[in-house]
Amino acid sequence: MAAGQGTRMKSATPKVLHEIAGIPILGHVLATAHSLSSSKVVVVLRHEKELIENYVNSHFPKSEIVTQDDIPGTGRAVEQALSAMGDFAGDVLILSGDVPLLDVESISQLIQSHQSAQVEGTLISVVLENPNGYGRILRGAGAAVSGEIRGGVAWVNQELGPLKGIVEQKDATAQELEIDEVNAGVYVFDSQSLKENLAQVGMQNAQGEKYLTDVVGLMLQAGKKVQAQQILDPYLVAGVNDRAQLSELAAELNARIVRAWQLAGVTIQEPHSTWIDVTVQLGEDVTLLPSTRLHGLTRIGVGSVVGPDTTLRDVEVGEGAMISRTQADSAKVLDGATVGPFAYLRPGTELGPDGKIGAFVETKNAKIARGAKVPHLSYVGDASIGEGANIGAGTIFANYDGVNKHHTDIGAHARTGSGNVFVAPVTIGAGAYTAAGSTIRRNVEPGALALNPGPQKNLAGWVLEQRPGSASAKAASEITE
Repeated sequence: MAAGQGTRMKSATPKVLHEIAGIPILGHVLATAHSLSSSKVVVVLRHEKELIENYVNSHFPKSEIVTQDDIPGTGRAVEQALSAMGDFAGDVLILSGDVPLLDVESISQLIQSHQSAQVEGTLISVVLENPNGYGRILRGAGAAVSGEIRGGVAWVNQELGPLKGIVEQKDATAQELEIDEVNAGVYVFDSQSLKENLAQVGMQNAQGEKYLTDVVGLMLQAGKKVQAQQILDPYLVAGVNDRAQLSELAAELNARIVRAWQLAGVTIQEPHSTWIDVTVQLGEDVTLLPSTRLHGLTRIGVGSVVGPDTTLRDVEVGEGAMISRTQADSAKVLDGATVGPFAYLRPGTELGPDGKIGAFVETKNAKIARGAKVPHLSYVGDASIGEGANIGAGTIFANYDGVNKHHTDIGAHARTGSGNVFVAPVTIGAGAYTAAGSTIRRNVEPGALALNPGPQKNLAGWVLEQRPGSASAKAASEITE
């Protein structure tokens, strides 16, 4: 269910498209739903439908989209989803589009409990310190409904009183508001029973909505069995209503991701300052230093060291590489290469094995071959640098003529001097040298030395004449005297 307006986010972006750990909230829910081998996944939309539909169609094309009509409420949303499912017979799992941390294992255990207990419905409940805003779980005394999940660490492993109903906060009495066990909004129902009872649900309540929770009450009144399985971990069923909750869940999920990588053989020196998207992949013996942030489809090979103060997005890093105090986006850093500190790798950068991009270097659409080095204080844009070449400090690849971008080729084992400017398009041949301070506008043949210095001219006494009385003039006078 993803039809809510999400007004508390105060954002032009639909609530379920706000990202957590690198993908939208709804993306987490749909990834889980599709991982359950469901026969059909139906997404119910209404507010900001076009934006959300575009995302779903692009990333989860096997989902079927249903638009909720003007009748409000979760019950109506489910009713319309069932209509789209035709004559489906079986169990229906209902998930909320703003609950991103609920995992496949916990849901599988929930379904298993539902089926083994042979009940009409099963829902997840949770005990909260602050239950404000949630529907309260009403239980009776005595033994719980059979079929409780055993062995799942996420679930309460004790008998609770049988479920007697659910009351929404706005309809609850003062006594009922004292209850701290709440409905988490995750259900499994027999599809036929769900259809029959939804047809009987009205809108006579404080919010004037068609509540899905009323189905539970109708089933219980008819003598059907419905159970509430209490989950221990409240984060698994925590929803997002505002940006504060989004931040809290993001931090919790990140802590779990970080711990999982530590247990998989990754050294993370400062977990609380390290952020890793759920889409990132890390090899064994990778070391992440403090304030490292890994986003998107970043891949880091065995034994590489990343950080501190480094942000990588969609970056492929080989084995045994070292990247320090660097920002990189859509780049490749291959085996044994080193980057940084204070480097900026823009899209299209490829640093070959054992290559180097050093301090205060910016690269863009740059192919730097095996063993080639751009050590410091340079801009390399739209260029190919051959194997073993060395680029002098302070070099600029002048790739833009004001209208078009042009390419520069540096041959294998070329040596370029400090303070060079390569005015593209230009080619420097293999093994060629360029002198310090040169502006290279024409191709340089292999093995040649290119230089274009002007003759140096010294004007004797200029400081004494033009800057009399200055500290420079006084210092010069002391020497000349």
